[in-house]
Amino acid sequence: MAFSCKDAENAKENTDRVEEEIEAIEVVELNLEQANRLAQLPLNCINTEYPNKLSQTIGSASDLKTPQELHPAFYGCFDWHSAVHGHWSLVSLLKQFPDLDQKDAITQKLLQNISEEHIAQELLYFEGPHNKSFERTYGWAWLLKLAQELRGWDAPAARQLEANLQPMTDLIVNKYLEFLPKLNYPIRVGEHSNTAFGLSFAYDYAVAVQHKELMHLIENRAKDFYKNDQNCPIEWEPSGYDFLSPCLEEAALMKRVLSAGDFELWARNFMPQLFDKDFKLPVGEVSDRTDGKLVHLDGVNFSRAWSLNYLAKEMPALKHLTNVANQHINYSLPNIVGDHYEGRHWLGSFAIYALNSIK
Repeated sequence: MAFSCKDAENAKENTDRVEEEIEAIEVVELNLEQANRLAQLPLNCINTEYPNKLSQTIGSASDLKTPQELHPAFYGCFDWHSAVHGHWSLVSLLKQFPDLDQKDAITQKLLQNISEEHIAQELLYFEGPHNKSFERTYGWAWLLKLAQELRGWDAPAARQLEANLQPMTDLIVNKYLEFLPKLNYPIRVGEHSNTAFGLSFAYDYAVAVQHKELMHLIENRAKDFYKNDQNCPIEWEPSGYDFLSPCLEEAALMKRVLSAGDFELWARNFMPQLFDKDFKLPVGEVSDRTDGKLVHLDGVNFSRAWSLNYLAKEMPALKHLTNVANQHINYSLPNIVGDHYEGRHWLGSFAIYALNSIK
C-alpha cells in the first residue's frame, strides 16, 4: 500500500481547513442511573434458558441436549453470542460503576457462570467434530471482547474470571490464527459474519494483551481485503435485517491498522463524503420491535454510532461525525427496555458499547 509525501501533505492541508465549530447534538450520558437501567437487560437474561436458538449441527442423538447442558457458561440470552456479550455488558458496567445497585448479584452471577468447570464444558463443545465454524467470527469476537474487558478490570473477582475464561480465550485466538489465512475474500454483510467487525474486536484484544502474532495477522489480512476499496456505497445501507454497517465497520477496522496519515488518505477514497461537515446519515427505522429480524435496525444505529465515534477520535477532519453518532443513539436508546425479548436479549450490549464510544 503506497502513499506519496505529496498525498500526505494534501491530506494534512485538507484536515487543517476544518476550523469551524460544529454545534453538538446532546446524547444521553452513561451515568449511574442509566447504568442501573441497562444492567437489568443482561441480568434478566444470562440465566434465562428459553427461548433459545442453538445453531447446532446434530451429529447423532447424543448431541440432543438442553442449552445449559451444552453451554453451561453461556446458555442464556437466546443464543450463545448474546450470552457472551451479556456477560461483557455486566463487566463493563461494573468497571465503570462499582456501586451499581445489584453489584453483589452481578458479581455472583459472573463467578457462577464463568467457572472453571463450565468453561471446560464449553471447550468440549467447540472441539466437537461438527462445531469447527460455530460462532465464527461474531461470537469469537465477543468472547475476546469479554476477555479484554476482564483483563482491564481491577476488582477481586476479575483475576479469577479471567483465569477461568483463559482456556476459551486461547482456543478462540487459535481459531482466528487458523482461519484467517484461509479466508480468501472478506464477508461484507451487515449481520453476524461481517469480517471487518470480527477483525476489529479481535484486534482490540490482541493490542490489549500484546499478542503480536494475532495483531500482525489481522493487520495484514485487513490490508489484503480492503486496501484497494473505493467509494463504499453507504447509500445502499441499511439492508432490512442489518445490525452492522459494512462500510463503517470496514472504515473503523482500517483506522485501527493504518497510521493516521495513511488512514486519512485511504478514507478519502473509500468514503469521501465522511469529510463533508454536512454529512448526513438517516437512522435505521424500526417498523416492528416484536420481530427478531426487523429490530436488528436498532442495533445498526448503535453500531454505526460506535464506528462513527471511533472514526472521529483524534481526527479533526471527522469530528462532526459525533453528531451523526448521537442522532443514531438518541433514536434507538429509548426503545430497548420493554416487553419484547426479540431485542431485549441483546440490544443492551450494543447500547452500552455505543455509549462507551462517546468517551
